[in-house]
Amino acid sequence: MNLKDIKSYCKDPKNRNTVNVGLFIVLIISFHFIYLGWQALDYWPVEKWVNQLMVWSVNMLYSQACWVLDHVFHIDLTTISSARLLATTNSEGGWARVVIAPECASLKQWMHWIFLMVLFPGPWKHKLWYIPIGLVIIEWTNVIRICGILMMQIPWPNSFHIAHDYIFKVFFYFVIFLMWVLWVEKFYNPTLKAKQHE
Repeated sequence: MNLKDIKSYCKDPKNRNTVNVGLFIVLIISFHFIYLGWQALDYWPVEKWVNQLMVWSVNMLYSQACWVLDHVFHIDLTTISSARLLATTNSEGGWARVVIAPECASLKQWMHWIFLMVLFPGPWKHKLWYIPIGLVIIEWTNVIRICGILMMQIPWPNSFHIAHDYIFKVFFYFVIFLMWVLWVEKFYNPTLKAKQHE
């Protein structure tokens, strides 16, 4: 298959869904490795700003998770704000706990979302409001993730790694995927169809 065949395949409307999903996967994986490389370079040349943003986002996530656990789920919380630690007793009388480290903040996923939406095709008049709404949804998805990790440990004291590494990490990226699907179905594909009928 040569370059001409690839372009022809990509332009064929019958292949649009396959091409869209392929582009989504390429962008998601690409950003993951770009971010890891940038992280290895200590976020050069904006290390100071990224670190400040990370501290701010950790503090915000900690405050939001405390509020939700207290006011929505009425969990009897023990907190150590300097360590960003949330804890409560589990079913065995021990501690269910979560420490919100910088890696737990939404910063990487915010950047992931911006990278994906800026590079994925579609009308900018909608991107200008859809990207910020996506950032808010990602933040509150992360709040649900933190609360869920803590609350799963109450009945299942040894569930931290399953909850953290599998259940809620998959949930996080599933939400991003759903937002992208909504973008494609409601904004990108209709724009393409409109251009074809012009």
